[in-house]
Amino acid sequence: MSLHRVSSMESWEHVRGSSPASVEHRKMSFNPVANWVPPEVHKEPVIQVSKARRIAQVAVACVYCLFAAGIVFGYAAFKPVLVKEGVYRDLCTEDEQGQEDRTCYEQELRLNLMFTTAAVATNVAALPIGTILDKYGPRVSGIIGSVLLTIGSLFFIFASKVPFDAYIPAYLFLALGGPFIFISSFQLSNTFPRHSGLILALLTGAFDSSSAVFLFYRLTYTASDGSFTPSKLFTAYLVVPVFILLVQIFLMPARSYKTVGELVAAAESSADDAVAGEVDIDDPTRQQHLQEERRVRRESVLSELAPLLGKDGEDKQQRQEQRKKEVSGVWGALHGKSAFQQIKSPWFMLITLFTVVQMTRINYFVATIRPQYEYMLGDYDLAEQVNNFFDIALPLGGIISIPFIGLILDNTSTTFVLTFLVAVASAIGVLGVLPYLWAAYANIVLFVVYRPLYYTAVSDYAAKVFGFHTFGKVYGLIICLAGLLNFVQSALDALRYKQFKGDPVPVNIILLVAVFLVGSMLVIYVYRKSREFRRGASGAEDEDRTPPPASNGYNTLAPDTSRPT
Repeated sequence: MSLHRVSSMESWEHVRGSSPASVEHRKMSFNPVANWVPPEVHKEPVIQVSKARRIAQVAVACVYCLFAAGIVFGYAAFKPVLVKEGVYRDLCTEDEQGQEDRTCYEQELRLNLMFTTAAVATNVAALPIGTILDKYGPRVSGIIGSVLLTIGSLFFIFASKVPFDAYIPAYLFLALGGPFIFISSFQLSNTFPRHSGLILALLTGAFDSSSAVFLFYRLTYTASDGSFTPSKLFTAYLVVPVFILLVQIFLMPARSYKTVGELVAAAESSADDAVAGEVDIDDPTRQQHLQEERRVRRESVLSELAPLLGKDGEDKQQRQEQRKKEVSGVWGALHGKSAFQQIKSPWFMLITLFTVVQMTRINYFVATIRPQYEYMLGDYDLAEQVNNFFDIALPLGGIISIPFIGLILDNTSTTFVLTFLVAVASAIGVLGVLPYLWAAYANIVLFVVYRPLYYTAVSDYAAKVFGFHTFGKVYGLIICLAGLLNFVQSALDALRYKQFKGDPVPVNIILLVAVFLVGSMLVIYVYRKSREFRRGASGAEDEDRTPPPASNGYNTLAPDTSRPT
């Protein structure tokens, strides 16, 4: 699943090409089909909720995200247990069934299809989740997530007893429940605006760490000599969705918290309505009184928000955001354009192609790491050792990389970020074809740090280039298309087994070349456009500094006839 990185749930959006004074306040929506649903539900004013309750909400959200948000991405740790339990073993021939710890071709394909289906569903789910979250609020979204997790657990509990394949739908429902839980928690960053970045980092860290659930289960399974079966695991795991259901009903907010900007805007709007209601009043004293009332109301709201923002909090935050926009080099490239215009642009097509190739490559590696290194290293025990290291490194890498991701994205240009992504992806590709143990470890270390950076950079790119007004539609479509095309993993598996006799190197080379070519095209295009934007901006500054020409020898300033005197 992709990681959505936003410093807060709102932004001041400047449309490129417009006047610097033309600033429009946009609230980011996770609804990719915003025009299909009624206006969003009313939001919860954060200043009306006690501090203790808000702390409890953030803490509880981190806990249930840790156990539910992205557990399906711990598949590499869970797969060996499924193999030992004989899942899909009936698809193997009699000769193949004699190798207990090895998977046959048909079994490998079906097991990997289970993960592929879950990975696709996780990304495609961004479309309906955004709509439900914006229309019904985080509580309903969280309850739906708990129901989906319950259904997935029940499928796993009875999978060995039912006459149909219950493993694929079981993993599918677990995958669908995670995004409902995780995305509906984003709005909690507004509980403490001064620490919104920290809260989002904690939630993201919980998501990355949730893949360790299956790692600890595999260790428990091994320690119990196989007696703690998947059925027993998911019987105990039912505690998680029940816990989520209870806290959604009794603790978590029914409506998304309002951002600071929304609270101020609401105060101004109500004051404007009061003034508009008496717009025909000719009494200057009365008009002055209404204006004073509007000012007092705004200052009252700001004074209530002061404990949340801290001293000069709002001004400092706006200065930081302005600096990030200037450093980016592409901020506002397509702001103000319709979603259809944005989707037709090379900005969208190139980032979508890059996301499709990278997401396929990332998920393919997660699903096939053990058979890949078993072939390249020529040793099953070494491959198992590499797989075990990966199971531990995957959640740790996501947590360790969180602070560095923010530093890179906030302090470097988008061109640099994309170049860095392509360079690291190419390095991972090269390491992935070297048949050495040191290369395997180096590949994993780079991979587990690169994965969260990549997903976060894509959402950061979408926010900077396309803007918050169309973020849900455009970003949701990018992730949805990338998710759907992840089914090509099954074709890559078949190619590896049938055409290349189990050798993963040719497939990895194909993916490496695809990533490098598509990534290079994206970097070159963004670089050229950012240079055009810089030249346009410097030209506008020079024009602003040039004094207007004198109309004659006596008058140095022409009268402004555009406004009445």
